[in-house]
Amino acid sequence: MQKNFLPPENPSKFSGSLYGAINYPAVVRIPAHLVSYIFHPLFIPVIATWYLAFIQPGYFTGIAPREKLFIIIRVGYNTVFYPALTVLLLKALGFIDSVFLKTQRERIIPYVATNIFYFWMYLVFRNQQEIPTILTSFTFGVFLASSFALLANIYIRISLHAIGVGGLLGLFLVITYTNPAIPVTLPLMASILLTGLICTSRMIVGKHTQAEIYFGIIIGLVSQILASWFLL
Repeated sequence: MQKNFLPPENPSKFSGSLYGAINYPAVVRIPAHLVSYIFHPLFIPVIATWYLAFIQPGYFTGIAPREKLFIIIRVGYNTVFYPALTVLLLKALGFIDSVFLKTQRERIIPYVATNIFYFWMYLVFRNQQEIPTILTSFTFGVFLASSFALLANIYIRISLHAIGVGGLLGLFLVITYTNPAIPVTLPLMASILLTGLICTSRMIVGKHTQAEIYFGIIIGLVSQILASWFLL
């Protein structure tokens, strides 16, 4: 009797392989879930802005710490608060079944909404001379990544975590290429390790396939490079 080797209806439910799931023990799955929550893609722009403002010397020269904090708060409003509020409102109104956006259909409206928030933040930063160009470029890259993800969502449920950490990795690569005098070796290595940690965690919890992870990293990385070509 011939067996049916057709792939499962929703491969994204499976971790590791496209056609099967790996039953990881709790001691592995719990840290993987924790990493997924801590490094949620909504937090990546805030982390990047905080790094540029308080850790990386040179870009925010002459800006008082209070003003730096205010800039980080503004980024948080546009990349964390408003997108999260949009998802919660969609859930409350019944447009989506889960705030985790488990299906491609549920992701359409949040993608469109976040694109508006990201583009607005880019326009505001571009017209303010005190904002470092590297931050303006990064926010434009975030907008591009969200736009590419919206288009790709037609065909594949790309990992948002991979897009976010790919964008962070792209930021450090852009700094390395555009300003070699700034030491970013350790942050770059840390971002590479973080990329592996986050993407492995998404595989362990069984939320995405390898293709969805790889495409997410590529979109986040390429978007930052494209943004730097236009603005730096």
